[in-house]
Amino acid sequence: MSSTFGTTTVNGHPGPSNGGGSSRASLTSTTPLPTDQYQASSTSSHEATNGYAQSPYITHNEEIVSHLYHSGFQSGNYADTLLHVHQNSYRLHAIVLSRSPYLVHLMSTSPQSSGQRVIYVPLEHEPEVTQEGFAIALGYLYSSVSLSLLRPENARGVLAAGCLLGGMDDMCGYAYEACRQHISLDTITEWLDFINTIPSSDGMATPDMPQSPSIFGVYAQRLRDDVLHFLVVTLPSLLDIHRASASPDPQHRSGRDTLLQIFALVPFELFKTAVESPAFQIGSEQTRFKFAKDAIELRKLGISRGAGAEETVVLAFGGGNAGGSAVHVTRKLRKKALWKVNAA
Repeated sequence: MSSTFGTTTVNGHPGPSNGGGSSRASLTSTTPLPTDQYQASSTSSHEATNGYAQSPYITHNEEIVSHLYHSGFQSGNYADTLLHVHQNSYRLHAIVLSRSPYLVHLMSTSPQSSGQRVIYVPLEHEPEVTQEGFAIALGYLYSSVSLSLLRPENARGVLAAGCLLGGMDDMCGYAYEACRQHISLDTITEWLDFINTIPSSDGMATPDMPQSPSIFGVYAQRLRDDVLHFLVVTLPSLLDIHRASASPDPQHRSGRDTLLQIFALVPFELFKTAVESPAFQIGSEQTRFKFAKDAIELRKLGISRGAGAEETVVLAFGGGNAGGSAVHVTRKLRKKALWKVNAA
C-alpha cells in the first residue's frame, strides 16, 4: 500500500489535507481499503459458501468504511470538528471521534464559541505520543486500514496514542506486538532508555524519575517484562555466552564484553532482577558473580556514577535459596562525609 506524508486535494482543488499545519504532516493513501484488515471474508458476493451466496452486506459495509476513511479522515469533507494537536489541525467528525473516551471528554468540556466544534489535545507532557503515532491512531477511529501504516519503528508512538485515546484495544494489541518484535541487539539501548522512564510493578521508581502513572497502562509492565526476557534469555543465547565464558579465544570473549556493555546501562532494579534470575544462564554461580562484579565496575563509570548509592554483589556460601541464585545484588546509600569543626 502506498502511503506518504504530504498534501492532497480537497473537493478536486489543491489544498491542505487532514493533519495539515506548520509541518504539513498528514496520512494519505491512494489504494482502496485492503480487505485483509477485516476478520470477515471480503470475497465477492457472487461466490457461494456451502451452497449459499454470501451476503452483500459485508462488501457494502466495507465500501462505507473506505468512504469514511478516504473522504472523511484524509480529506476532511463535511467535518464538524476541528482538532488541534502538535502543530497539526484535523477536520474531523464528532460522531466518529465519540469512539474515543478521551476525545468525548474533550468535546464535552471544551467551550464552543462558533458553529464548528474546536478541541485541543495537550501532549506537552506526553513525549511518547508522537505526531505519526497520533495520526495513525486517529485514523483507526475511522478504519482499520490505518494499521497498514504501523511499523516496528513507530509502534511505540502508536501504542501510546492508542492508550491515550482509548476504545481501540485491537489496535493497541497490534502495536504492542510490533513493539515486542522491535526489541533487538540493535535497539536494546533505546528500550533501556524507555524502561528508565516508567515505574516498576513494585512501585519503585528509578532514582532520576519520580513515580508517576504511565500512559501505556498495562502495556508498560508487559514491555518491561519483554525487555527483561530479552536481557536474561534472548541476549545471552544470541551472543553465545556459554561458549564465550569457557573459551580463551578473544573472538568468543567479545560476546561477553557486549553483554557487559549492555548490562552497564540497565536501570538498577532491572539489573538486579536480571542478574539474580534463575533463567540467566551464563555458566556457574561463580561465572555469574564475576560477570555481575565486572558489570558493576562499568556501571560506576556511567549509569550509577553520582547516583548517591553504591552497588555491590555478593556470592552466598552454600548456594542460594531453592530454585534461586546464590548471587545477590544490593544497593545502599553512600554515607555523607562528616566534617569536624575545631573550636577557635
